[in-house]
Amino acid sequence: MAKSLISRRTLLAGGTALACGLTRATYGEDQRKGLREPVYRVSNRSSGPAQQAQQVAAQHPLTPALEMAERGLQNINAHIRDYECTLVKREQINGKLGDQEFMYTKIRNEQVDQRGNVSAPFSVYMYFLKPSSVKGREVLYVKGHNNGNLMAHEGGALLKHVTVSLDPNGTLAMRGQRYPITDIGIKNLIVRLIEVANKDMQYGECEVKFYNGAKINGRICTVIEVVHPVPRQNFRFHKAHVFIDDELQVPIRFASWDWPKQQGAEPPMLEEYTYMNLKLNNGFTDADFDPHNEKYGFNV
Repeated sequence: MAKSLISRRTLLAGGTALACGLTRATYGEDQRKGLREPVYRVSNRSSGPAQQAQQVAAQHPLTPALEMAERGLQNINAHIRDYECTLVKREQINGKLGDQEFMYTKIRNEQVDQRGNVSAPFSVYMYFLKPSSVKGREVLYVKGHNNGNLMAHEGGALLKHVTVSLDPNGTLAMRGQRYPITDIGIKNLIVRLIEVANKDMQYGECEVKFYNGAKINGRICTVIEVVHPVPRQNFRFHKAHVFIDDELQVPIRFASWDWPKQQGAEPPMLEEYTYMNLKLNNGFTDADFDPHNEKYGFNV
C-alpha cells in the first residue's frame, strides 16, 4: 500500500523519500535508544487446538498493538469530525508496483446523532496533484448520495469537462486500485488494521516490534512493525509498518510487503499510504462535498 527497518531500510521501497518531503527513518544502529523489543515471539505449539487458542490469545505479541489501535479508533470517534491532508499512495496491482500518486484530500467522518440517525454522511473529496498522468482528476463520494456512486472527471483540456458517475466497486472505478474509495481514510485504516489483527491473533508465527522517534514529514511517530516470517494463506502480508503520530495519536502511514520470491531477496512492496500535512476538524460542511461547489471542476 526490505530488510530490517532498523539498520538496512529507509521508509520507502528502493530507499527514496517522497518527493514532497517525506523524511527517512532515523533508525541507525546508534539510534536505538527507546526501542522496545517485543515481549513475545509466538511459534507453532504442540498442544491441542483449544489450549493453543488460549495460549495464543493470552500471549500474542499483537495484543499491545491491537489495544493501541482500539484506543485510536475511540479517539477518532470522540474527537475527529473531519480532516484534510495530502494523501500519498502507491500500490501493487497485478504484480506490478505503480507510481506514487499525490492527492489533496478532504474527508468527513460519518456523524450520528443521539437517536442513532446519520447527521453527516461519510464524505470524500480528492484532487490529484501528480504524477502528470492523473493531475487534475477530481473524485467525489458521499455515502448514501448519488445512488451510492462516486463522481469523477479526469484532468486535461478535454476530459476535464466529462464528469462520470461510477459504482465505487465497479470495474472502471477499481481500475488500478486495491481498494474502493469507500475504504479510504484514517478511520477506515484503523478499522481494517483491527480486523486483520483479530484474525492474525488466532495464529502464531508473528513478531511485533515498536520503534520510537521516526519522522514523517517532520511529524514524530511511533512505528509498529509486524512480521510473519513464514508464508501462510491466513496472513495478508509478510511485513507491515504502521506509523502512529505521537501528538495526534492517529496512524499517518501504513506500508506492507509480500514475502520474498526467493531466499535473500527483497520483499516486494504491496502498498503504502501516507497522510501528510494532516489538519483536523476544519468544520467541513455539505458544500465541501457538493459537485456544484464553484471551486471544483465537476460538470453537473
